[in-house]
Amino acid sequence: MSSFNITQHSHRRFNPLNESWVLVSPHRSKRPWQGQVEKKTDESRPRYDKDCYLCPGNKRANGEFNPDYKEPYAFTNDFSALLSEVPEYKDTDDDLFKIESQKGICRVLCFSPRHDLTIPEMETDEITKVVDLWAHEFKDLGSNEDIHYVQIFENKGSVMGCSNPHPHGQVWSQSFIPQEITKKTESQKKYYKKHNSSLLSDYLSKELDRKERILIENDHFVSLVPFWAVWPFETMIISKRHVQDITQLSKEERRSLADMYKRLTIKYDNLFETSFPYSAGIHQRPTDGKEHPYWHFHIPFYPPLLRSATVKKFMVGYEMLAEPQRDITAESSAHRLRELSDLHYKKKD
Repeated sequence: MSSFNITQHSHRRFNPLNESWVLVSPHRSKRPWQGQVEKKTDESRPRYDKDCYLCPGNKRANGEFNPDYKEPYAFTNDFSALLSEVPEYKDTDDDLFKIESQKGICRVLCFSPRHDLTIPEMETDEITKVVDLWAHEFKDLGSNEDIHYVQIFENKGSVMGCSNPHPHGQVWSQSFIPQEITKKTESQKKYYKKHNSSLLSDYLSKELDRKERILIENDHFVSLVPFWAVWPFETMIISKRHVQDITQLSKEERRSLADMYKRLTIKYDNLFETSFPYSAGIHQRPTDGKEHPYWHFHIPFYPPLLRSATVKKFMVGYEMLAEPQRDITAESSAHRLRELSDLHYKKKD
């Protein structure tokens, strides 16, 4: 038998952030596709849509009207998944039937007054204002003693469950620390205690030395395909400086983050020349009043597209019953993304 080749032979990769594994099967990327094919969405939209409940001046579902906003705008979600007024209740006596009430505040963040734009099509200065709004919401909601975690995220595209094409994101702030954050808190804490350094600082240093999975680097941030990526074109933005949350970023760093977010999403759009769908969110320290010196600010991106604008990755069978699995290697997807232009395909001659 020939010696092991990471580009040809199946293997598992460990994710130290949440202490999980992913099965990588690079030989399967050659299989023909006769499965589900999605419809390519019509990307042509007007600057203003009178029927959109997020456009400036329009009436929302609850009867309220949006102001005639000119910059990023936030409001409390009319259909919040979490509510601020919930009776206290906890029943954990039975090991098999546990329940506890949860409180929270959910916000909607409109990135732009224009209905026809997405982040990669916005100017860096405009995206910087979005970053500033993220920081404001994190600080404001996180200062509430009932809020222990603030999750800022964006679902882009109908395939990711986005119910409105107007460029926007969400903030769910909650009285509990969700499972993924709990895992990342414990793993980073354990690593910090052992090495007296940030897990992601050390990881980023090694990635920059190897350069196999690096996509973009600017003065303050790096985007890369994680070694342990599950989704075909999964990426992550990591701050070079070890900061715990977005409020610790300087003015220059915030603009640098906006630049990185724009350049990465342009590469996504250019990959299949479509408005590339994804779920992305800021992972940062909990707001439970405790010190979290081991936490390191980062933004994971989880896009579903696999082979084209109409073929997506499904989590089924083995992935649901055993553990995550991917065909294309992280190095291969990084190479494809890295080679793409920084100029959006809509602006090409």
